[in-house]
Amino acid sequence: MWISGATALLASTNVLAQSADPKPWQLNMGRGVTTSAQHAYDAHMLALWVCVVIGVLVFGAMAVAMFRFRKSRGVTAAQFSHNTTAEIIWTVVPIVILVLMAVPATQKLIAMYDTRDSEMTVKVTGVQWMWKYEYMGEDVVLTSRLDRESDRLRQSRDTTRAELDAHGHYLLDVDNQLVLPTNTKIRFVVTADDVIHSWWVPAFGWKQDAIPGLVNEAWTEILEPGVYRGQCAELCGKDHGFMPIVVRAVPPEEFQTWLAAEKARNAPAIPVPGEPGPADAAPAPSPDAAPAEAAASATQSPSAPAAPAAG
Repeated sequence: MWISGATALLASTNVLAQSADPKPWQLNMGRGVTTSAQHAYDAHMLALWVCVVIGVLVFGAMAVAMFRFRKSRGVTAAQFSHNTTAEIIWTVVPIVILVLMAVPATQKLIAMYDTRDSEMTVKVTGVQWMWKYEYMGEDVVLTSRLDRESDRLRQSRDTTRAELDAHGHYLLDVDNQLVLPTNTKIRFVVTADDVIHSWWVPAFGWKQDAIPGLVNEAWTEILEPGVYRGQCAELCGKDHGFMPIVVRAVPPEEFQTWLAAEKARNAPAIPVPGEPGPADAAPAPSPDAAPAEAAASATQSPSAPAAPAAG
């Protein structure tokens, strides 16, 4: 089940796919759309180019030694067992390279876990098998689960390939998307209600385990508007492959409009002055007591006008 979901994630290349989605035959990692993803990409590229330079030097030296100084050309191999200068060089140089790589990598790693100065907080709770999102301090709570059409298609034995292709994001769509503002530092607190889950959106450049009884922290700053998809990345039960994550990133102004609409939709109804509330309304009479109550009402209403005489 989780394999089918992961396959769908890697194969999501239709017109609805975002620029951060993986592409067929993609060789390098994606840049992502968040500050954390950019940090990971920069560290990766630094290590990659260092490895490329070392590889070119080492394999270049080996090629020169094998072809220029080969036995068939009459070259006699040097006879020595130790060279102090060479040993110092090939010990000191790797240490210097590792230190030069470790400094920026450590700075970026520390920054990835620094949730200070966040502008908003979202609580993420993993539940078998859905996600619960709570916008802390805003009284807005969403429950996000696999969309009904994907759920119907996956459980029907009569589902055809044409139906799956027509669905767009089969197994990767939800009924309620997590809406977040762009260019805003957002703190996540991640936990679970039952078993261990893992909240993972590849375009964000990080994932965080959701563990019952433990609250983990993470943060993100989405740089580009769009729709970004992920999945639970921890085997959590029989429907683990059907816990998609969909994040819709919008400009801050649009997010505030959406948030205000959600607050208004979830707000309790305010009673109108002068109108009886539910507690003041008289209980409806039972069907058996209706005739007796109607007669009593007629005898106790002297102000009711008499019916006009016939003719």
